[in-house]
Amino acid sequence: MSAQSPGAAPSHAPTITRLPLSERMKPWLPYLLVPVLMVLGYFAIDSSSSWLTLTVSGLAMGMMIFVIASGMTLVFGLMDVINFGHGAFISFGAFVGTSVLLALGTMTGAPSLLLNLLAITGAVMAAMVVTGGIGFAFERFIVRPVYGSHLKQILVTMGGLIVAEQLIYVIWGGHEIVIARPETLKGAITFAGAALEKYRLVAVAVGLVVFLSLRAVLRRTKLGLIVRAGVENPEMVQALGYNITRVFVGVFVTGSALAGLGGVMWALYQEVITAHMGNEIMILVFIVVIIGGLGSVEGCFIGALTVGLVQNYAAFLEPKLALISNIALMVAILMWRPMGMVPVVKAK
Repeated sequence: MSAQSPGAAPSHAPTITRLPLSERMKPWLPYLLVPVLMVLGYFAIDSSSSWLTLTVSGLAMGMMIFVIASGMTLVFGLMDVINFGHGAFISFGAFVGTSVLLALGTMTGAPSLLLNLLAITGAVMAAMVVTGGIGFAFERFIVRPVYGSHLKQILVTMGGLIVAEQLIYVIWGGHEIVIARPETLKGAITFAGAALEKYRLVAVAVGLVVFLSLRAVLRRTKLGLIVRAGVENPEMVQALGYNITRVFVGVFVTGSALAGLGGVMWALYQEVITAHMGNEIMILVFIVVIIGGLGSVEGCFIGALTVGLVQNYAAFLEPKLALISNIALMVAILMWRPMGMVPVVKAK
């Protein structure tokens, strides 16, 4: 048996296998989807000014959808609740916010940015308080009795949505309500030859603030740690002494309030509201939640921006294609990543 030389490495030393670049890049690919889509849109659209206008429109639309869908994806991931009644919070938020804006007509009609922003802030706060309160009651009396049963959740939350729509008819009537944007947010600014609507720029900023705030809370606070742990393993969080039921209620109320905020933003985006507007938006919301990955705020953010950009690019390049663009996008992404772009794995 030959002696091993003193300087030689032991024969049993572990070998480090370096993963191929494609494997190391795989978790980061979803984050490249939005910039890649914007680049493809730039080359597909002849005019750079048209591309810029469509891109801002797509980002604004995506940000508003994200605000609405972000609470729902956490409710999905943490509570395992399929809430088809989420659209009711959107509609109520839109109607409450619109009522406040109409009552503050002198402020919204004034050519003062400060007064306009104060009016919008008041409308948003009122909408979030009302929808958060409705969400609390909705969770307590409608959702909580059917925890763990998806079929019952679908039935009772759909029933809750129908009741909410009828309440809107009772309170505000059955006619659509036209709402004008505040004076300083009307019109557009010109940048690089492109007309960019002022309100859409504000919507992009608000959506970005909401995303960064949610991410900061979830990543850098104890509450966020409990929520993220609850998404992955609620039983363990309960065993550690935390009241997971209170966390459930808090997340549900927050998601409802965010839906109210999104309802106000969508009302000013469309400049008209109806009792069933929340039900119509829910199609896009479900697509965003599914392709983003259940329970993932980052995935919801990427999915919403992707949906907004695809919708606007497709409507410009081929209007008929826009009718199926979001469904086609969902199918393509789920074939690529069946669990969504940034999935949160739940321990079972």
